[in-house]
Amino acid sequence: MLRGRGAASAGLGLVIPVALLLLWHVLSTNGTFTPAQLPEPTAVLSAGVELIQRGELWIHVAISTQRVFWGFVIGAGLGLALGAWIGLSRWAALLAGPTVGALRAVPSLAWVPLLLLWIGIGEDSKVTLVAIGAFFPVYTTVSAALQHVDRQWVEAARSFGITGLRLFATVQLPAVLPSVVSGLRLALAQGWLFLVAAELIGASMGLGFLLTDSQDNGRTDRLLLAILLLAILGKLTDALLGLFERWTRRRWGAIPST
Repeated sequence: MLRGRGAASAGLGLVIPVALLLLWHVLSTNGTFTPAQLPEPTAVLSAGVELIQRGELWIHVAISTQRVFWGFVIGAGLGLALGAWIGLSRWAALLAGPTVGALRAVPSLAWVPLLLLWIGIGEDSKVTLVAIGAFFPVYTTVSAALQHVDRQWVEAARSFGITGLRLFATVQLPAVLPSVVSGLRLALAQGWLFLVAAELIGASMGLGFLLTDSQDNGRTDRLLLAILLLAILGKLTDALLGLFERWTRRRWGAIPST
């Protein structure tokens, strides 16, 4: 029964992508758009096959995925640490909260020239920019959720002598973990968004580079291919975090946060 429901849900989720693919085919073949503006789906597929045969496509995918992975790990880790500090400490919230909130409003491209000056052209600057994008959703979610943990649970734990890091690990973190995982999913999506800006920093490989290089050379087929790959990779990685989120809800769903 559950398998049938899962298959039905997956099939329903394919309705819009298939409809968009059909619309794309119609608009690219009926004269609405020229091949330079909107190549046919088969042309984009051919561009992908060409890059595979040249041994380039999987390198672009692997390099971009690696940058997002390390940027996400670093940014999410720092966001969890700082968010926990500010969420658990009233003085920390007063001291650092306004500054972090102001930095959150800085657009991704505004960091590019500063990172070039500080770190230079290389992998470190690209991973750092992705980490900046992943940091803020986790920080915001953690700091806000910890401020609404049920005080009765905290006081009950303290009455049993549970304090400090043990209190955080056994009561407070489990109470907010489902919300935190939702923040991680937002952070991962933000990491993919920041990737394109990151690969503007002197990159010679990666999907962001493929996108901008295709634009410069008038290869709309490769440009659309890069967009599709970014969408697919973003969805696949989000689905992995979605599995983890469902596990946390089953494991710690009984601990209230308010």
